Amino acid sequence: MAQLYFYYSSMNAGKSTHLLQSSYNYRERGLTTAIYTAQIDDRFAKGKVASRLGIDADAFLFDDNINMFTEIKDKHQAAKIDCVLIDEAQFLSTEQVKQLTDVVDLLHIPVLAYGIRTDFLGETFSGSAALLAWADKLVELKTICHCGRKANFVIRQDENGVPVKVGQQVEVGGNERYEPLCRAHFKQLVW
Repeated sequence: MAQLYFYYSSMNAGKSTHLLQSSYNYRERGLTTAIYTAQIDDRFAKGKVASRLGIDADAFLFDDNINMFTEIKDKHQAAKIDCVLIDEAQFLSTEQVKQLTDVVDLLHIPVLAYGIRTDFLGETFSGSAALLAWADKLVELKTICHCGRKANFVIRQDENGVPVKVGQQVEVGGNERYEPLCRAHFKQLVW
């Protein structure tokens, strides 16, 4: 039975690596995957999901204008899809998450979505909030704070390493801009 999975974490927990491993596992068994990533995230290359471990895969792009159900249904009719994997799922809209539930319920294709739960101020992204509400399975991927405790949050830093406390919710960046922290260190730096 197909299900909608949401694999969530802070930054640097290996979400993209896990996604790429899952896709590999399907393909190794002769099954077909469709990988999607957010068009806004161009840190590595447009149309690529890449892991800091050095592995990558081609991906279809999504933005706010794409109907995920129609997009996947059309691709599935052209060539069977056995699993859909979505990187940077926090950038999905609430409506797109509902469309993914239709992919699961009507097309019977499992969907594995990977994303961060909260932004640099501790607020949920709309895609993450919808996935937390609508996913069949929630799986936390863990990483650690510099103190050794589990990192649940992430801070955004300016070019001098000073935590940013205001700004747009979405600003694409990696280790040079963001740091995963436990709740105690997050509160200490942001509140």
